[in-house]
Amino acid sequence: MSGLTHFDAQGQAHMVDVGSKAATHRVAVAAGRIEMLPATLAIIQSGTVKKGDVLGIARVAGIMAAKKTSELIPLCHPLALTRVAVDFELAPAQAGRADAVACTATVETTGPTGVEMEALTAVNVALLTIYDMCKAVDRGMTITGVHLVEKHGGKSGSYVVPEGAGPC
Repeated sequence: MSGLTHFDAQGQAHMVDVGSKAATHRVAVAAGRIEMLPATLAIIQSGTVKKGDVLGIARVAGIMAAKKTSELIPLCHPLALTRVAVDFELAPAQAGRADAVACTATVETTGPTGVEMEALTAVNVALLTIYDMCKAVDRGMTITGVHLVEKHGGKSGSYVVPEGAGPC
């Protein structure tokens, strides 16, 4: 692994200069989950949460968050995203794991820097939105396992979490 790129020789934080980097197609996929009581998962599935369509609103929140990442993470570059997809899977309890909603975000661009932070931000905000919409019935929900699943493009090439190594 190379040194940290967001610090100069004097140890001062700075935004990395990507001006001379080639614009390439870049993709990043992130995932995470929010664990909850079985009754909470049931009301999400049935669509009876008083605030509305939990997953629909969380999807839009995740997309919006990906687009705003450079406003939230101080040293991220503003990017022209070409695709943001936020998907959910209802995950009933199994093998010692609690009931949950799993979230996956896929972000793409053609540019000089990657979209890992945008994918991770989309997952986090989508899961926080689920928490916000369901907290009246379940304050014990836990967001867990948010991680980069894979990324492609750019000078550093591809990265894919080894099979079975991801937390989700």
